[in-house]
Amino acid sequence: MSRQMARPGGRSARVQAAVHEAVRELGAEVGRDAVTVPMVAQRAGVTPSTIYRRWGDLQALLSDVAVERLRPDTEPKDHGALSADLTVWAEQFLDEMASPAGRAYIRDALLGDPDGSNAGQCSVYAAEQIDVVLARAKGRGESTPAVETVIDRVVAPLMYRILFRPDGIDAAYARRLVTEVLGTTG
Repeated sequence: MSRQMARPGGRSARVQAAVHEAVRELGAEVGRDAVTVPMVAQRAGVTPSTIYRRWGDLQALLSDVAVERLRPDTEPKDHGALSADLTVWAEQFLDEMASPAGRAYIRDALLGDPDGSNAGQCSVYAAEQIDVVLARAKGRGESTPAVETVIDRVVAPLMYRILFRPDGIDAAYARRLVTEVLGTTG
């Protein structure tokens, strides 16, 4: 397994791309709960043993696909000020993660992740996005909190509420968290 996963391209990358695409297509066609390894294998043009060898089981595969889907497509937009940049980012993060698809991806990412590596990768994605926002603000001469402070005071409460107390969570809550974390930097 590690030999395949360590290869940066070639057949391994093509297999991963085909299997991920098959999972996404089948999820859309039959629903995530009806997807099976044989279905994915047939759609991807590989044997079920290839999937079991690389991912171990269906839940680990779904987790891998979910982590890939949770990866941001673009850098956060530059709105000219830290407050605006971080507020827009937090609102978009909340909107994406709190959506039914976002919650399903979070669930899948965590369920097939016994060692926490997928959860860690999702955290890295958020930290990278926040780092971009903070670096831009520093470049403009603005005072900024640390990335970990934003993770602890904006991302963590958002994720907790998304997962465990979703009622009443909205953009105003995200804005309030950003206002509070930025109020401590200046």
